Amino acid sequence: MTLTVRQVGPEHAGDVLEVVRAAFSARPPLDPPADALGESVETIAERLSRVGAGGGGLLACLDGEAVGAVVLDPVGSTTYLRRFAVSPDHQGHGIAGALIEAAVEAVEASGTGTDDLTVVAREELPRTVRFWERQGFKEILRRSPHVEMRRPLRTAVWAAPTAEAMRGIGRSLAGQLTRGDLIVLTGELGAGKTTFTQGLGAGLGVRGGVTSPTFVIARVHPSEVGGPQLVHVDAYRLGGLDELDDLDLDTSLSDAVTVVEWGAGLAEGLSESRLEINIVRDLDPEGSEDPRRVEITPVGPRWHALSFRALG
Repeated sequence: MTLTVRQVGPEHAGDVLEVVRAAFSARPPLDPPADALGESVETIAERLSRVGAGGGGLLACLDGEAVGAVVLDPVGSTTYLRRFAVSPDHQGHGIAGALIEAAVEAVEASGTGTDDLTVVAREELPRTVRFWERQGFKEILRRSPHVEMRRPLRTAVWAAPTAEAMRGIGRSLAGQLTRGDLIVLTGELGAGKTTFTQGLGAGLGVRGGVTSPTFVIARVHPSEVGGPQLVHVDAYRLGGLDELDDLDLDTSLSDAVTVVEWGAGLAEGLSESRLEINIVRDLDPEGSEDPRRVEITPVGPRWHALSFRALG
């Protein structure tokens, strides 16, 4: 079956409403009830009428059948994803993810200056909150029963269920890197930071096995293919950027790809452009699985023309 996602206006209010009603009616009863259950063709049409202002809606169809929908609502520097819905019979098949990616593309193309995407979830629905967390959204506000969650517009999120998948994302990313690039890598102990960097090193074609630099603070891996060297830094025990400058590395950071583990709040001053990569362990409620997700956020002018949504 073929999945398509397209932007729609008020003429498709009936299709959007049908999906919204089906999805929200299938949820457990909530108190107060979801506002979406009170929508009508007229109210949905009014929401969809803002296409020219960066709003409007998206409709996902499988072989012509409407199975998913979302309303885009720009407010200030963010765009809210309203009435986000996937038909109950088609949930769990990637339609929600396709809607999110289409929303990112639509908002970027609108030129409205939106910095991020925002959703409002219900705290009584922890599985829904966990879904948005897996898409890179983080809680910014809670007014019971609502949980407001936000992610930077250009954040790309990838699942890494295995160590090889983690290395694969690193290998794919290496193809977009060049001399002087900075990666600020965060994640709790055991999240997979070194595993990710191993894939990066393989993709760059550098010499030597990539291991954690904890005890040496920094390692330099020369290129075997004429490309940039890899500088792998553990900033956990560094007190500031001046200590990084004092490491007396065998290469200049401007000639290398530099990966700084535990670098959030410290390494940003090395360059106005960087990739902020956060690796998150995503335990299920029973703790029987331990998958990871990789969140990549490009910062600065170096990355304006590049996309990180085709990694892995």
